[in-house]
Amino acid sequence: MADTHLDRNVLNALQEVMEDEYPTLLDTFIADSEERLLVLRKAEDAAQLMNAAHSFKGSSSNMGAVRLAELCNELEQRAKHQRLAGIEKLVGEIDGEFAIVRPLYEAERQRSLAQ
Repeated sequence: MADTHLDRNVLNALQEVMEDEYPTLLDTFIADSEERLLVLRKAEDAAQLMNAAHSFKGSSSNMGAVRLAELCNELEQRAKHQRLAGIEKLVGEIDGEFAIVRPLYEAERQRSLAQ
């Protein structure tokens, strides 16, 4: 199940590069993601949605959150082209995907600290 949500190769590469700072990176991603979700939920126009989705897409991609990055890309493209009908459903899907990957990142953090 985790493979459809996280790219383990990305996480392994990040751990290799970040070494002792890897758990901090995971914590930062989780905290930043929560902030980005708040911005997505409260966005008042297409430009805010597009910018928040773009930022969230980038961080998700960098952290190996494959499905989350895909959903954020879809949101970014829809906002860019002003196709906002049903956008709440897509934001809900992003929210739901983060609810799936967050515990995976938390488990990854615990695993890295135990090494």
